[in-house]
Amino acid sequence: MTTLIIVAFLIVILYNLGAGLYYMMSDKGQTDRTLNALKRRIGLSVLLILLVILGIWLGIIKPHDLGR
Repeated sequence: MTTLIIVAFLIVILYNLGAGLYYMMSDKGQTDRTLNALKRRIGLSVLLILLVILGIWLGIIKPHDLGR
């Protein structure tokens, strides 16, 4: 379930990145759609990082240790 949530977040983040690129190319700086898409992308990225940290802290996500 956690993997599905993380993958869904990554897909939405990539969609917003693509939307920002599309708006940047098509609007030519006339609207704020590019800025809004990139703000959503940054917000979702920060939220994903915080959710992963919270999941590790609560024990829901168990990081593997490759060094030992």
